[in-house]
Amino acid sequence: MPRLQLLRFDHAPALLAFERENRAYFAASVPDRGDRYFAEFDERHAALMAEQAAGLCFFHVLVGDGGEVVGRVNLVDVADGSAELGYRIAERATGRGLATAAVREARGLAVAEYGLAALRAVTTLDNAGSRAVLARTGFVATADVVLDGRPGLRFACDLRLETV
Repeated sequence: MPRLQLLRFDHAPALLAFERENRAYFAASVPDRGDRYFAEFDERHAALMAEQAAGLCFFHVLVGDGGEVVGRVNLVDVADGSAELGYRIAERATGRGLATAAVREARGLAVAEYGLAALRAVTTLDNAGSRAVLARTGFVATADVVLDGRPGLRFACDLRLETV
């Protein structure tokens, strides 16, 4: 069973492989990261690690038994007791409940390790899987939004309520 781990420097090769292998799959539901992301991956990874060390963000990878990354769950823009949740699961790993389990675990870490009281998330209306994961993990829709020109929803989760 894959394990959620706080992002480390040594995750870089597996993380880059994950992003490359799933680029087209992810681009179907979220804005593409662009060629520059891949060309400057090492610098970007170092910047993420610096943000994490400063407590501005908490990046997690879902690591399989063979050390491969099969997902990400990130808590970004940490401020005033809240953060924005973002996640993605490898195409080959979808449909097994990994996203739901990983988001639940990240919720627990948000409270116990990072002292957060609330999380926010956004997704497009056509991303039914993401909307279902958010609903199963205690998020409620709060507003309509537009994401990269597509209709979407903003969600919120009060972590002070009973955990899901």
